[in-house]
Amino acid sequence: MRIYILSRNRRLYSTRRIVEAGEARGHDMQVVDPLRCYVKLSAHRPEVHFKGKILPSPDAVIPRIGASVTFYGTAVLRQFEMMGVFPVNESVAISRSRDKLRSMQLLSRKGIGLPVTGFAYSPDDNEDLINLVGGAPLVIKLLEGTQGKGVVLAETNKAAESVIDAFHGLKAYFLTQEFIKEAGGSDIRCFVVGDKVVASMMRQAKEGEFRSNVHRGGQARAIRITPEERSTAVRAARIMGLNVAGVDIMRSNHGPVVLEVNSSPGLEGIEGSTGKDVAGTMIQFIERTAVAGKTRTRGRG
Repeated sequence: MRIYILSRNRRLYSTRRIVEAGEARGHDMQVVDPLRCYVKLSAHRPEVHFKGKILPSPDAVIPRIGASVTFYGTAVLRQFEMMGVFPVNESVAISRSRDKLRSMQLLSRKGIGLPVTGFAYSPDDNEDLINLVGGAPLVIKLLEGTQGKGVVLAETNKAAESVIDAFHGLKAYFLTQEFIKEAGGSDIRCFVVGDKVVASMMRQAKEGEFRSNVHRGGQARAIRITPEERSTAVRAARIMGLNVAGVDIMRSNHGPVVLEVNSSPGLEGIEGSTGKDVAGTMIQFIERTAVAGKTRTRGRG
């Protein structure tokens, strides 16, 4: 099979591992920078061009699109979908998961456990917005933040009001969220491929930090998750429409709650902590499911 990986950097661990896993199984793996692509819109022959040439239509495409290039990256992916190429994750599903508010509304509608969350732009009553999620301590998140950036833990109501006023001054959209104290600064990354959790790890924040992101010094280790956590992760990925997803879960007193569903989860932490060949599992999924024209959206939405 000819498989394209939409990635800006072929040296990234995740991109390298996917290439290695595909080549080990005899596939033609090509890394394509989505920002170097340009498209021809046509009623009958849509095309994707790259470095001055038409890209031959592949059997499948694996999007590894960074949050900062979501708009253009999904536009290129949508063009492949219009050509009938099988996407591991569809453009609509990626856009849906990148919108924190939209994704949480969809999960909430389907009954997935979530931290109690408020959304505001210019609240008339900061105190009510704070009390809506149980009061301090609470977490305040910018909608556009990634990898723990733009996330603040407000220890007191006064501190929360100051952060809210600051975000309002920046004309920024933000969420207020219940602080899950009992999680102790840890969360669980469930790596979903298809309809299964193929690997899971617990991430523990470093001392004095509440964000468990490995990028911020958090430690990761393999963990055995409960059937309820497994079911929650698979359902969350399915609701987003993602075949491959990193579902972040916290253990709360009222059961597992989903923090985020990541459409381009990194492989280094999960493979390093669990010893599992997650990249190989992704390639096997493509082998089983990639069929020309097998895309629900065909570029719509």
